Amino acid sequence: MKKDLGVIPAVYPMPVLMVAAYDKNEKVNVMNVAWGQICDEDEIILFIGEGKKTWLNIQESKAFTVALADEAHMDVADFFGIASGNKMDDKFERTGYHAVKSDKVHAPIVEEFPVVMECELLEFLKTDHVSGIVGKIVNVKAEEAVLDEKGKVDPEKLHALMFDQFKNGYYTTGAKAGQAWNAGAGLMKK
Repeated sequence: MKKDLGVIPAVYPMPVLMVAAYDKNEKVNVMNVAWGQICDEDEIILFIGEGKKTWLNIQESKAFTVALADEAHMDVADFFGIASGNKMDDKFERTGYHAVKSDKVHAPIVEEFPVVMECELLEFLKTDHVSGIVGKIVNVKAEEAVLDEKGKVDPEKLHALMFDQFKNGYYTTGAKAGQAWNAGAGLMKK
């Protein structure tokens, strides 16, 4: 029997996304965003509150990168979520991490995170109920260490972080459980 839990954000897992953008002085800022998702083959939506440092930077630069946080970098990924770029001027610098300019968009790539999407701003969404940023993915870069023999990202090598909104924990991707568009194929024959 199910027990009522009340109103909670009960979607699991949530990605742990590192969103990076330059400000008007080319200074790097990175924020941790769990409320984001692919919304088309080459588009991503990030639900970021208006006025956040990253929101303002993307508004200025018209570009951003989105990296997948991994277990090896969980401490810094978490720091990027608890520290505000509007309140901490040296937020990125204090991590000791390194950023290089993307060769595809006007945005920084944080070298320590293994997979990164380079994005151009498509639009800001601001309604009574939604505050978001939609970006066009123009390229994805990945460290060879997280690729399989066919050159695709291997989730079992990536150890991507997932955010648990039930207990505020971080978990990592695990073993493959099945093959998409195949696990339910037997039901198609009924």
